[in-house]
Amino acid sequence: MGRRAVVIVLDGLGAGKAPDAADFGDEGANTLANTARSAGGLRAPNLQALGLGNIEEIEGIAPSASPAASHGLMVELSAAKATLAGHWEMMGLVLEDPLPTYPEGFPDEVLRRFENETGRGVIGNRPASGTSIIEELGAEQERTGAWILYTSADSVFQIAANTGVIPLDELYEASKKAHKMLIGEGEIMVERIIARPFHGGPGAYVRENENRHDYGITPPSKTYLDRIKDAGHETVAVGKIKDIFDGRGITEHLPAPPDDTAKVDAILDALGNVESGLIFANLVDFDASYGHRRDPEGMAENIQRFDERLPELLDAITAEDVMIITADHGNDPTFRGTDHTRERVPLLVIGSGEPHDLGIRESFSDVGASVAAWLGVEKGGLPGRSFVQGARDSSTR
Repeated sequence: MGRRAVVIVLDGLGAGKAPDAADFGDEGANTLANTARSAGGLRAPNLQALGLGNIEEIEGIAPSASPAASHGLMVELSAAKATLAGHWEMMGLVLEDPLPTYPEGFPDEVLRRFENETGRGVIGNRPASGTSIIEELGAEQERTGAWILYTSADSVFQIAANTGVIPLDELYEASKKAHKMLIGEGEIMVERIIARPFHGGPGAYVRENENRHDYGITPPSKTYLDRIKDAGHETVAVGKIKDIFDGRGITEHLPAPPDDTAKVDAILDALGNVESGLIFANLVDFDASYGHRRDPEGMAENIQRFDERLPELLDAITAEDVMIITADHGNDPTFRGTDHTRERVPLLVIGSGEPHDLGIRESFSDVGASVAAWLGVEKGGLPGRSFVQGARDSSTR
């Protein structure tokens, strides 16, 4: 068996104090610290042993005198606080200009064309929490058959449909048409189209997260995923990673059911099968189920659930593996609004030499550079500085 790298992104689990947080209106946001304070302290002994409490003051997670992981923080260079931007930067693509957002909703000409293309009207068309707008407009959708359209502080065009009213296949077809309109015809108007199916009735609507589908931008140039794949390694995507990269640079996709526990199972399955390469996983519940819903107690419980599974993950890696645990942005459940927050992100690295303080990294691209270094893959001009020890090829550092 060759070398392997495992990157686990705890979606939205930021660590506050981004140097430019005020520019995004997010000064004071700190997902980890504020969640811990609101929940009366976190109980995560395994993360504590790795050194999570050494990178930020987190109630209930004391600093470790001898951390089992190298530990630090990362600052995002991309002009965004979005999932796509964070993951792309990890793999070596920095977005210098933010993608368009629509705080007043989408222009009339976009709505009219979408209605004409799909044969249905549109209701909503404003920034909103998905669960809230479904509850608010679900009955109207049942009466009219119109699409529920909404956006957020991110560059997204989200289409919600009750599958008891509009078949799932029709929702997917409409999303593909929106993708062609807004992404595929030249000018990029949004980062992603998101199909948001749900079912049920007023007061009891349930989002079908397992049937959610994202239609995003294809990375415009090669990433570390491409370079690792081209070098003959496997690149296994767990969760929504495949959608984030529009399949580019991915050799295998493990969608996994919607809850993070199942995604940990998928990572363990991959560790049982992958011979060499990268296992890249996104655990979305931190963001989708707790951050956006402003549920600090739920966020704290999900941190604890992940902590309980950590020993299994640590037992599954070998001396030839490196495991990186990080996040892609913040989503402080105690902060105003329901959107992502601009924050630094935690960085824990297991299996690369003696544990040490990694400091504050200048870019998320250090993740991709480190994975490439560990696997002996040339950087090919991509940004980032490796933080792993024992790299196979010094030219990749």
